[in-house]
Amino acid sequence: MEQLQRYLNHAKIDVVFKQTKDDFVVTEVPLYEFSGEGEHLILKIRKKDLSTWDAVEIISNHVGCKVRDIGYAGLKDKNAMTIQSISLHKSFEEKINNFEHPNIKILEKTYHNNKIKVGHLKGNKFFIRLKRVNLVDQRKIEQALSSIVTLGMPNYFGFQRFGIEGDNYKKGKDIIDGKLKEKRRNLKQMYINAYQSHLFNSWLSKRIEISKLVEAFEPKEIYEKLNLPLDVVKEMKKQKHPLKLITGDLLSHYPFGKIFTIEDLETESNKFYERDRVPTGLLAGKRVKNSEGLAYEIEKEFDAKTLQDGARRFAWVFPDEVESNYKEDKNWMELQFYLPKGSYATELIAEIIH
Repeated sequence: MEQLQRYLNHAKIDVVFKQTKDDFVVTEVPLYEFSGEGEHLILKIRKKDLSTWDAVEIISNHVGCKVRDIGYAGLKDKNAMTIQSISLHKSFEEKINNFEHPNIKILEKTYHNNKIKVGHLKGNKFFIRLKRVNLVDQRKIEQALSSIVTLGMPNYFGFQRFGIEGDNYKKGKDIIDGKLKEKRRNLKQMYINAYQSHLFNSWLSKRIEISKLVEAFEPKEIYEKLNLPLDVVKEMKKQKHPLKLITGDLLSHYPFGKIFTIEDLETESNKFYERDRVPTGLLAGKRVKNSEGLAYEIEKEFDAKTLQDGARRFAWVFPDEVESNYKEDKNWMELQFYLPKGSYATELIAEIIH
């Protein structure tokens, strides 16, 4: 995987971050409140050192249902303590009452009218502990965190998306190019998704690189380097946000709303700075709207006709409920924050510690 551009300009902060059940805790925030009645049993579970798939399989084996009969809203990290809700038909309630497992605990039970489906979540709350943090590091981390609270962060896909070796996207590309056949449908899907994610990350990294050049150089120099029209460069230079918008960008109201083409750069860039809207990037595929004009000139390099539908994804997100706590006696820095669904806590940490 190539090194992704970071928009904050500080040097690397040399602290220890390990994804373990003690230092990385994820709590799912459901999209809606469960009704308390209906034919589906909702279990709030706490799992550790297991992927969501592992936990679902263990529970399905215990109650005697098919894996696909159990609903969940999102896949949670294996190397973490995670709290999430799953659903199964309430006819299995009696069998679940005597369920015991060292790595899975049922915290609450309720009911709902329908099965939980993938995407039925608002976001996730995170607790992360950084270790070997000295007083100088603490100040640097606080500073970076303060910038992220104000300006947000790039919505890169995290390393988890690309497999243990980080090269699943290559298999995805080979499947699309017809060089690789993968009969197992879920693996094929995973590889193609990894390729879409790789293209998105590469595009976003390129846009951050361009934005940093715009910040650092005079308009005439940028015009010569990037071949962007001088008036556009001057307009980009005036923008307050570190990610510079370009004519033809597709924006979305934030945190949800319609996608639309940028018309007035100055107005929209101010609204982006105010967290009212964000630019979107391409998840390459069929039946997806492309950006236009200058924005598409950059985007087209990262476009690919995949075997599935494409989409647009927020290029930028704004973490919420951000708190930090420094424990000087242990040299620990504890962070808590909320991210919308589909965003990666590990990318927030990557932006802070580089």
